Amino acid sequence: MTGRDRIVIMAIVVAVVLAGVWMEVVSPERKQVGQLNSQVASAQSQLTAAEGKVADAKGAQSQYATAYAATVNLGKAVPPSQEVASLIDQLTQASNQRDVYFSSIANGSGGSAGAAAATTPAAAGLTQLPFTFTFEGSYFDLEHLFNRLTDFTKLDGSGKIEVSGRLLTIRSVSLTPASSGTPNGKTSGLTGAITAAAYVLPASQSLTGSATPASPTGEGTTSASASSPVSPAIVKVNP
Repeated sequence: MTGRDRIVIMAIVVAVVLAGVWMEVVSPERKQVGQLNSQVASAQSQLTAAEGKVADAKGAQSQYATAYAATVNLGKAVPPSQEVASLIDQLTQASNQRDVYFSSIANGSGGSAGAAAATTPAAAGLTQLPFTFTFEGSYFDLEHLFNRLTDFTKLDGSGKIEVSGRLLTIRSVSLTPASSGTPNGKTSGLTGAITAAAYVLPASQSLTGSATPASPTGEGTTSASASSPVSPAIVKVNP
């Protein structure tokens, strides 16, 4: 065997050994490295998604107090109970601002004293309370008053809801000559009867649920129910 043959045989042996080492050691390691890289990429993707959720949660947490206050404010427009006494107070204040005499409020188109306020289903799952309000005053004062009532709850220029009183839907308005002056001695001119609807949350819902100003899952809180006592069917507002 010549020296050249020995060199060739040694080269073949070395190549076989290297191939064996590659098959037994390097190739599995490379495969494992590839799998680890895939797992790292997946974990990095999950981490990025989790960081996004954390950022969203922090943003929602920072806005919670404002959202809770807005919900409570909407409760003035659509309370969880009938709160007719509060509605009468709002109507009285609005009529005083327009020099109008608020004479009475009746359930629906009328009813006997002491009867419960009638309720009917309304849009968006709310409960509708029909009323008839009677005011006395001049034409222009009554017109301004009617506009004031519809503006208790309204959208501003940016689309946000402004609440200064109950949400009212005016169904009809009738004006008739007043039979006499108001008890305060002023000539009313006209008697305006407004058929309108106020709204309350359905009995199965509450305004804020179990949420509190500090937490959306607060415990130990109680919420008003739509089964609160109702007011008489006809109320004479001013003596």
